[in-house]
Amino acid sequence: MDTPPASPPGPWFNEVARFLGPAYLRNAFTKGTEQEVAFLVDALELSPGQRVLDVGCGPGRHALALARRGIEVLGIDLSEDFVALARDAADGDGLPARFEVGDVRELAVETGFDAVLCLCQGGFGLLGGRDEPRAFERIAAAVGPGGRLGLTAFSAAFAVRFLEDGEAFDPGTGVLHERSTVRNEDGVEQVFELWTTCFTARELALMAGRSGLDVIGVPGVAPGRYGARSPTPAAPELLLLGRRRT
Repeated sequence: MDTPPASPPGPWFNEVARFLGPAYLRNAFTKGTEQEVAFLVDALELSPGQRVLDVGCGPGRHALALARRGIEVLGIDLSEDFVALARDAADGDGLPARFEVGDVRELAVETGFDAVLCLCQGGFGLLGGRDEPRAFERIAAAVGPGGRLGLTAFSAAFAVRFLEDGEAFDPGTGVLHERSTVRNEDGVEQVFELWTTCFTARELALMAGRSGLDVIGVPGVAPGRYGARSPTPAAPELLLLGRRRT
């Protein structure tokens, strides 16, 4: 098993986001947004008028879906391009959602949210195996008393079991390195290097406990197939569901 090159220390994903633009929402994994949000609304006991923070919101697909349900959402993402797309969509539909540019590693927002989300690797999984615990603490700190957290992370078991040619997994950091061909809005293709930090359910539960959260569950999920199933090596993602202790 090859050792992958270390990820760049800066916001390397911004270049990918800038190239993709609106084409990001054409990726197959984004088509399950409504199923994912419906599951989260039930699992996190969300209702209209509550306040939700979406960390690493990208172009806002989950935040906008929640806002359509009458939930007030603040979305944070490091990509100015993605934040601009999310703002345009919210303004166009008159939704109760606002979006700001921000780094998960230096997250500084108001606290006391009814729920905090960090989905589809949402910044948390793109830190190169270095800053994840500190970023997790900042994410968890925004959850108000009795509030809830929903956070997904790529599964280490899945990454190792289904490692493909050209991919490399570093057992020391849990980082999966790959080269992916992506297509932008004009149909132009470009190859980008990607670094995704992978986790076990136990690691996520331990970070939750250290951050003052009780673990509701850590099911194994896939895009568009969120549910309460136990994690298996065949599930590409883990969904941590937690509750702030009162």
